[in-house]
Amino acid sequence: MLDIKKQLSKLYSSSVLGNLSLTGAWVAILAARDYSLVEIGIAETVFHIVSLIFEIPSGVLADVFGRKKMLLVSTVMRMIGNVIMILSDDLFTVCMSIAFMALSYNFSSGTDEALAYDSLKLSGQESRFEKFCSNQLIIYRLCSGISTLCAGFALTIGHRIAYGTDLLTGIIQIAVLSTLHEIYAETNSGERVLCRLLNCFKESFDFIKKERKAIALMLANSFVGAIDILLLFFLQAKLPEKGIPEWGLGFALLFMEMGGIIGSKLILKFPKASCKTVFAVTSVLVLAGFAAEHSPLFYVMVLGGTISAAGDDALQVRTNALLHDMFPSEQRATLVSIESFSFSVIMIVLSPLAGFVFTYW
Repeated sequence: MLDIKKQLSKLYSSSVLGNLSLTGAWVAILAARDYSLVEIGIAETVFHIVSLIFEIPSGVLADVFGRKKMLLVSTVMRMIGNVIMILSDDLFTVCMSIAFMALSYNFSSGTDEALAYDSLKLSGQESRFEKFCSNQLIIYRLCSGISTLCAGFALTIGHRIAYGTDLLTGIIQIAVLSTLHEIYAETNSGERVLCRLLNCFKESFDFIKKERKAIALMLANSFVGAIDILLLFFLQAKLPEKGIPEWGLGFALLFMEMGGIIGSKLILKFPKASCKTVFAVTSVLVLAGFAAEHSPLFYVMVLGGTISAAGDDALQVRTNALLHDMFPSEQRATLVSIESFSFSVIMIVLSPLAGFVFTYW
């Protein structure tokens, strides 16, 4: 018998262990190890290439072999990446570590959501999924903010101890994930594994072809999310130029993450708001944040980033709930991976454009 309260609590605990890290500011850690910005850029490129290649296949594997198993695989991949980074002494081994981090991201991306939704569905409580998404985003924002504040401490203790700490949290996360209840969709288990994999892939794309509304929701969510993430990313470089003190940067970034928490909680107060209305309002908020980035006052820029994060997370909570209501259980993780794939493509296209805009405009 599935205890849904314990199931969701374990997923929340896993999210905390997976997102709370001393190595969140990995760019700063590599820079402190005397890697150039070009070399760091190469490592970032490796992450995106690996992520793009394995995003959809990882979702298919989760749907065919089980979401719990893939969450465990994700944690193991991250731990391997941690070990390689601890032992790394050149760019090649750093890129190997980053590649395993990308695989870890792929195998967890959307997998926990799929397991949570089908767990709630089995308990007849699908209506609680939007609140689950909201709580997951709150956990992500809080952990990201805390990890940012810990960046200075990570630089002080060195990369080996920092990544070693992440290795320990990975062991605890495996222990938590091992106690999850696996939820299997009703499939023809008598089929050969290859046939099941191919059928899952084919049926997922058949769904996408038929459900134009799902495509629109995926693209809207990905586009708004990409703009918000790029805004927060470039604000890290722009805020010091506008006079924010060094000690205040981490707190400013944490404050902006709090905007996401406000947005993900506030959207729950408007359960009857249509997706079009939510998209219109959140788009205005994100664009307002973008406009505030051009202010000469750093506190106006921080306020803009906070507003943008609120809009992004509000839209993400609502669209995630709507999409999971539409997705068939048999292809749920695969379809979430397709959405993540679209986000990655949009990020790759917008990143250089955003760099140009934030530099020259």
